[in-house]
Amino acid sequence: MDYTYNTSMVCSSQISFHIEDDVVTNIRFLGGCNGNLKAISKLVDGWTVDKIEKYLRGNTCGYRPTSCADQLAIAVRRAYNELHAS
Repeated sequence: MDYTYNTSMVCSSQISFHIEDDVVTNIRFLGGCNGNLKAISKLVDGWTVDKIEKYLRGNTCGYRPTSCADQLAIAVRRAYNELHAS
């Protein structure tokens, strides 16, 4: 399933990715720190939802209570829950 998540409180405005079972691939950020977000996308490509949450959930950016990485962890969990709700 392709999924798009509108972020909150970060420079990136949107995250898109593909999720199948619990594996996340093809992660794309719209806006934000281009180089850093491309690197994160490459590093976690093929990871499970649990692994993304383990490493990225709770990361903050400066004074903000969240970060693009944290938003990705939130997004993949939300997508996984929606995918398995039916």
